[in-house]
Amino acid sequence: MRLVFLGTPAFAVPTLERVVEAGHEVLAVVTQPDRPRGRGQHAAPSPVKETALRLGLPVYQPERVRRPEAVEFLRSLAAEAMVVVGYGQIIPQAVIDLAPLGIVNVHASLLPKYRGAGPVQWAILNGETRTGVTTMRIDAGLDTGDMLLKAETEIGPGEDAVALGRRLAAMGARLLVETLRGLAEGTIVGEKQDTSQATYAPLLKKEDGRIVWSRPAPEIHNRIRGLQPWPGAYTTFRGQTLHIWKASVAGLGVAERGVAERGVAERGVAAEGGAGAILRVRPLVVACGSGALELREVQLEGRKRLPAADFANGQRLTENEILGEPGA
Repeated sequence: MRLVFLGTPAFAVPTLERVVEAGHEVLAVVTQPDRPRGRGQHAAPSPVKETALRLGLPVYQPERVRRPEAVEFLRSLAAEAMVVVGYGQIIPQAVIDLAPLGIVNVHASLLPKYRGAGPVQWAILNGETRTGVTTMRIDAGLDTGDMLLKAETEIGPGEDAVALGRRLAAMGARLLVETLRGLAEGTIVGEKQDTSQATYAPLLKKEDGRIVWSRPAPEIHNRIRGLQPWPGAYTTFRGQTLHIWKASVAGLGVAERGVAERGVAERGVAAEGGAGAILRVRPLVVACGSGALELREVQLEGRKRLPAADFANGQRLTENEILGEPGA
């Protein structure tokens, strides 16, 4: 099949590779312009551009795909279909109308749940135990097009957004090739989405990463898993930002449960309900609104990541300290 591929992030790379392996003719790879990255802020290519160049595919990088010159370029290619995976711009109707078989998108959720830019992260944040990928036809709405094929998978209890994203990228690549085959053979019929079941997964903001220790331990654990690699989950420690990269829900002994429930005023710590209080140093266990978390890997502002045990030793932690703001 004669295709145009539109994509930008690493999530899209397995799909581009699979499309080429399957023998499809990729007429052009459309990706975002090179953007400043790293400490030097030098212009760097997207992961999709790097892959396209490695595969010897032509690359096109319009500032806006809706501009007339971009639409005319795509029209001139006379593609049978287009594939979109995390391109990063809304596809205008003028482009949607170009391909006879339509524009097929790989979306990292089981639509209509988690429409939007952050489906992998929000599925974990909300404590979902299952997710998947959906191929759909692009229309003028936000992830509202007809669904074509789906594949489901479990979310591991300790799986973070980075690991889950890698798995879904591989699943989406396989599903896209299967979808293209079905479209070419005329064996796939699109299914309308049930809008009443739709949920939204918006772009994450820096402030989404702040840990509120008065929340239940499983909820905070989901936040730590779901907010990787950005913005990451963070709290404060001795006036500095402390990122928490790995944790697990901790079991508490009878005495520790009592402390968490009564608060820790008897230890001279002004934390409502004990939330944020360090209950144990080795391993490093912190009280939450209900239950507790064992911290496993942390990073103090301006420092490197460390196992929590090394952090506790280096900072000489004691059981009368608080993470976060008192009462938070």
